[in-house]
Amino acid sequence: MRYILPTVSGSDVAKNTLYLTIASVGQKLLSFVYFLLIARVMKPEATGGYFLALSVITVALVVSDFGTNSVIIREVAKKPDDVGLVRRALALKLLTTILGSAFAFLAATTLGYAPDVRTLVLLAVAVMAADTFSQFYYGVLRGLRRLGYESVGLFVGMGSTLAVGSLSLAFSPTLPMLILALFVGSAFNLAFAATMAARRLGSMVLVPTFDLSGSRPLLRAAFPFLLAGLFVKVYSYVDVQFLNHYLGPSAVGVYSIAYKYTYAFQFLPLAFVAALYPGMSARVGKDPAGLARLFERAVWYMLLLAMPLAFGLWAIAGSAVALVGPEYAAAAPVLGLFAFVLIPAFLDFPVGSLLNAAGRQGTKTAIFGIVMAVNALLNWLLIPRFGMMGAAAASVTSTWVLVVCGLRFVPAIIPGYRVSQIIPTFARMLLSGAVMASCARLSSDTFGAGVVGLVAAVAVGAATYVAMLFVTGAVKRTDLRELVGLFRKKEASYAPAPAVDA
Repeated sequence: MRYILPTVSGSDVAKNTLYLTIASVGQKLLSFVYFLLIARVMKPEATGGYFLALSVITVALVVSDFGTNSVIIREVAKKPDDVGLVRRALALKLLTTILGSAFAFLAATTLGYAPDVRTLVLLAVAVMAADTFSQFYYGVLRGLRRLGYESVGLFVGMGSTLAVGSLSLAFSPTLPMLILALFVGSAFNLAFAATMAARRLGSMVLVPTFDLSGSRPLLRAAFPFLLAGLFVKVYSYVDVQFLNHYLGPSAVGVYSIAYKYTYAFQFLPLAFVAALYPGMSARVGKDPAGLARLFERAVWYMLLLAMPLAFGLWAIAGSAVALVGPEYAAAAPVLGLFAFVLIPAFLDFPVGSLLNAAGRQGTKTAIFGIVMAVNALLNWLLIPRFGMMGAAAASVTSTWVLVVCGLRFVPAIIPGYRVSQIIPTFARMLLSGAVMASCARLSSDTFGAGVVGLVAAVAVGAATYVAMLFVTGAVKRTDLRELVGLFRKKEASYAPAPAVDA
């Protein structure tokens, strides 16, 4: 069966990417709401056990993927009618899924988990396996330029999990039932993605072909992606393991609220980065002035988003945590500190995009490895002494290490660029955020920690931040016009910048 790639215009690519981004954002929002429902019903110890189990499964999923999805997307795009490639990759997935399952079993038995948490990990292996193969077939469809299927699958799958999970919380609130809810969404995605891939390439893509010699090139190409994925996931969840070891699952449950509130906002840069990467790629080595300007605007935009989120979460931490329940009150100061991880986390998006656009993926992976080690060391040192606040401090510090390490390579990619050029913008945004936070906290204290206080604090904070942006000169009218037009057209993002003295 010969598959002919569809003719896809630039507008179609942009539309498909937009749909996938919207679906991904929707999935993350539903996931956040679902977790808050779980926390409110299940209380800290059970929530901590659930979060621990999923942290292990998230790392195990990286092992079971083995970095092959990125390679599969690339290879299928090159050879869209090579069904043999897909079948060999499927056979490899079967083997790596066994490896990922073994990792989950080993982690569950060696990390000192309580028996009920170990049981959750074992049950969640089914979720991991379904996710592994659904991501595989979505990768095949991406290679065929069929992104729309993944958009539908992401949203419907998470919606299914939310529906089943909500019923479980209402009538049978047990952790195994919540894992079952996850499996329902994952199983839908697997069935849907596999069916769509078979419809495009034929049913033989559902049958693996075991060919060790033919799979070796795929493994070699995938290994760097595996390494990067492991560094990122271990870096993201090592704090949870230390907390469980020193303080137990109840502390993990409380900490998870601060964690989820903070990282719920990381979807915001997704659409921006999707537009940013091709513009940077086109300018690297060809238009340094344009690349410098694009990088500065990217940093400006990320700071514009990150500052109000970080300072705003600090200001409303008590009210936000109160929505989950009084059992999680200890999460408020943790959230107040943890929120400031958003500033370096958002800054890493343009820095990371620049490194990738310049072909420095190896550099980025090495930086992640260093940051993972720094984060583990800081958690080991700080959690025994400061508890959850130590874990939050370790996360904020190590994320700044990530950004600083990346910034060191910017002048090598943009000749003549000085990183110090972004300091004035950073200072203006920082001042705007600090004033906003003070006004929002005053408003929250005035109206109390309930919903009214939360709404008042958000409204006052937003108005103050916008006003301060213009007072400090962080935002000008020309900035707003340029931001709207920066990525409006593909041609515009590739156009060279005018000369400096123009």
